[in-house]
Amino acid sequence: MKAASDSPNRVRVVIVNYRTGGHVVACLRSLVQEVAAVGGVEVVVVDNCSGDDSIDAIDRAIDSERWRAWACVVRAPLNGGFAYGNNLAVRPALAQPAPPQYFWILNPDTEVRPGALARLLEFVEQRPRAGIAGSSFELADGSLWPHAFRFPTIWSEIATALRLKVVGRLLSRRVVLLTMGDSPERVDWLPGASMLVRREVFEQVGLMDEGYFLYFEETDFCLRAARAGWECWYVPASRVMHIAGQSTGVTTPGAAPIRRPAYWFESRRRYWIKQHGWCYAALTDLAWTLCFSLWQVRRVLQRKPRVDPPRMLSDFVCNSALLHTSMPGNRMLAPLARDNSAPAGT
Repeated sequence: MKAASDSPNRVRVVIVNYRTGGHVVACLRSLVQEVAAVGGVEVVVVDNCSGDDSIDAIDRAIDSERWRAWACVVRAPLNGGFAYGNNLAVRPALAQPAPPQYFWILNPDTEVRPGALARLLEFVEQRPRAGIAGSSFELADGSLWPHAFRFPTIWSEIATALRLKVVGRLLSRRVVLLTMGDSPERVDWLPGASMLVRREVFEQVGLMDEGYFLYFEETDFCLRAARAGWECWYVPASRVMHIAGQSTGVTTPGAAPIRRPAYWFESRRRYWIKQHGWCYAALTDLAWTLCFSLWQVRRVLQRKPRVDPPRMLSDFVCNSALLHTSMPGNRMLAPLARDNSAPAGT
C-alpha cells in the first residue's frame, strides 16, 4: 500500500504540529467521517521538530486506529514556523503528476464537525473564482466564534489602539474583526485554523511566505490571492471546533494575556513593510503608538482594568518600523515557549 503522501487525491489535508500530539490525534479521529464521506482525501501531519513524544504518539495512533491508508506523518528537519510546515506538505503535492485539487489547512487543536469538508467543497465548486474558503468556529466550551477579517489599514490600527466609541463608530467599516452571520459572505482573509485553498491559487501566487514564523502569514497569503483576482469566502455551514493557543499560549481564550513574543512583532513588521512599504508602515506604527499611549492615559485616569499584554507599548516601539527600516525574515528555530521572556528588538 502506498503512503498517503505518495498517492494522488482530490484533497490534501495539512496539519502542522508543535507539541500538541494529543490534540492532533483527536483532530484525526474527527476526520474519519469526512474521509469516508468525501472520498479522495489524504491527511499529512507535519511535525515541526517538536522535540517531545508528539510524533511517536501520532504515528502509534495512526497504526492502532488503522488510519494508515489515508494519514501519514512527516518529520520536519527544523521548526521553521507555520508557513514553513504547511509548505513542507503542499510543495511536494503540487509537484505530483496528478496534484490534489484542494488543500485543507487545519490547526492541530481543531476537531471538525460532520460535513465540514463537504460543505467547503460544495461551496467552492459552485464558484470558480472562490480560491479560499474557511469554516465557522466554535470554542471548546461549545460557544460560537463567528468571525472573519478585513485587511488591516492605518485606520483600523487607529481604531484598535485608541478605543474610543465615537472613533470606533466612525471607522466601523475599517475595523479588522468582522462578526459574521449565518450565510456565506465574501471577506478579506480567514484564520489558517481551517482554510480550504484551491490548487490554482498556490500555482498562481505561490506558497505561504516562510519569512513569517508565526502570525500574519494567512493575512499575507489572502492579500496576494485577492490581488490576483481570487475570492475569499466565509462558509458558516462548515463548522470546526478550535481550542486556540495550544502551541504558543498567546491567544488562549479566557487566559490572562502574556507578553507578546518577538516573532509576533517581527511578523507584523514584515507584513506592513512587504505589503505597504516602509513609509506607510512607519506612519501606521506612529499612529498606533500615539493612540495606544492616549488609551493608556485614559485607562489610568478612569481606573479601567489592564487588559493588554505586559509591556505592549515599549515592545511595540522597540520592534516597530519606526526604528527598523528592514523587513525581517523568518528566524528559524524560533522558540514557541509559553513564557514571558522579553521580545528582543531586531
